[in-house]
Amino acid sequence: MVSREFARLAAVAFIVFMLPVAALSAPSDGQGDAASGKWKSQAELCQECHGEDGNSLSMSTPKLAGHPSAYLAKQLDDFQSGARKHVVMSEMAANLGESDRLDIAAYFAGRKRTPEPDKLPSLMGRDLYLYGDMERGIPQCANCHGERGQGATARGMGFPALAGQHRTYLRIQLLKWRMGERSNSPDGVMNRIARELSDDEINGLAEYLSGL
Repeated sequence: MVSREFARLAAVAFIVFMLPVAALSAPSDGQGDAASGKWKSQAELCQECHGEDGNSLSMSTPKLAGHPSAYLAKQLDDFQSGARKHVVMSEMAANLGESDRLDIAAYFAGRKRTPEPDKLPSLMGRDLYLYGDMERGIPQCANCHGERGQGATARGMGFPALAGQHRTYLRIQLLKWRMGERSNSPDGVMNRIARELSDDEINGLAEYLSGL
């Protein structure tokens, strides 16, 4: 029998799962001005850590290139409001206006993400990402993040692109979701999923996704 928890998590994923492929592959929701976002991201020193093209060199600093702009804008909103906490980003986002956040998000959403170095994929990570684990109430990650980890925008919500992201950053974020240090996903879905993941599964997901 499918548990209530699995049904609840699956319902969140269902929003994206039922969208046409074109909607899943769209890198931007059309808001914000990318040209303005480029110089704003320079002025606000975003590029110092995340790279001019949104591809950071540090394994613990996220690549911003290729994320749906709705997702990036929400993260800036959350850093500003305190819904998501980070000693540097909370301060950086504090004085950004709404148009600034949308423009910066649009700029990085339009950049192309560079892939990580080739590495043998984790089969455990692949299976968990594509198929989930119904017995433990874990829905398919691909339902929200796309079969190839390309991210998606659905009804104003942005789901991050995971393909080619630094494996160290992915691992850190999953651990933060699991420990409750990060809690700004829709309906808390990521916290409930991550609590079911073992260390090996988190490592496997990070390895698999970074290699896509």
